[in-house]
Amino acid sequence: MLVLVAPGQGSQAPGFLKPWLDLPGSEDRLRAWSEIVGIDLIHYGTEADAEAIRDTAVAQPLLVAGALLSARALFDDPALPPPAEAIGAVAGHSVGELAAAALAGVLSEEDAMVLVRRRAEAMAEAAAVTETGMAAVLGGDPRAVAARLEELGLTAANNNGGGQIVAAGTAEQLAALAADKPEKAKVIALKVAGAFHTHHMAPAVAAMEEAAKNVAAATPSVRYVSNADGGVVDEGDEVLRRLVSQVSSPVRWDLCMETFQRLGATAFVELCPAGTLTALAKRNLPGVAPVAVKSPDKLPEARELIARALGQSAPAPEEH
Repeated sequence: MLVLVAPGQGSQAPGFLKPWLDLPGSEDRLRAWSEIVGIDLIHYGTEADAEAIRDTAVAQPLLVAGALLSARALFDDPALPPPAEAIGAVAGHSVGELAAAALAGVLSEEDAMVLVRRRAEAMAEAAAVTETGMAAVLGGDPRAVAARLEELGLTAANNNGGGQIVAAGTAEQLAALAADKPEKAKVIALKVAGAFHTHHMAPAVAAMEEAAKNVAAATPSVRYVSNADGGVVDEGDEVLRRLVSQVSSPVRWDLCMETFQRLGATAFVELCPAGTLTALAKRNLPGVAPVAVKSPDKLPEARELIARALGQSAPAPEEH
């Protein structure tokens, strides 16, 4: 069974969209989405530096665009069935959930871009109120880590499984964590602009609620696995409600991976800009074959993996 996933903020890198522009229709698609989100996705995805694309208002639309663009390219192959028949489950990490909702047929691509624009703007505005951030806490005893975060008033904003927790809070709280780490734990500051998935993002939830009123949500055509609790959500309105509330709620990617295992996943494909979720899958999903679609040259490998998961022979090279 194929699990298709879309990465979250922090996975972007300068120039990551550049090789995708060589594919037919990609440039036109990016120009159309640029009109919707109000920024030049081609410029930011091909020419802008790391600092420019770190901006939340830029990073989030870029990431959703990259996932949707690479998904279209992945299934643009007559040897593979359409996505609704090929995908066993779909999920996204944080902002990647908007791309996942579009891939599941809950949202149109256009509505996903409308929502990510509002999400990015609102979260950037909320992040500007107080100097906040996030840090990865790797290793250490989970109970000791949880106790230290609680002591400092930090939130476990992401639980990524395998002993990886992302703490979020004010700059002062994070500095205190770095200065006095839980025993045997490593603390790494993340290049994000705010304490996402915490109470600091409450104003962004209200903005998303307003934006969601103009969106019609359809029933998922494939299993949609939610960040909130790793559950499979089978109603479009509930997916939309969770997309709104997750802005200030923790990401439980650990529970998503448990669900992938329970559903019988055998193949794991991470969409552009891939790598982060694939690394987590390698550590936490034994027996599941992963492919990170970082660039178009990884498409043949991903298609071959999908074909194997479906019990088909691999597509011939000329069909790629």
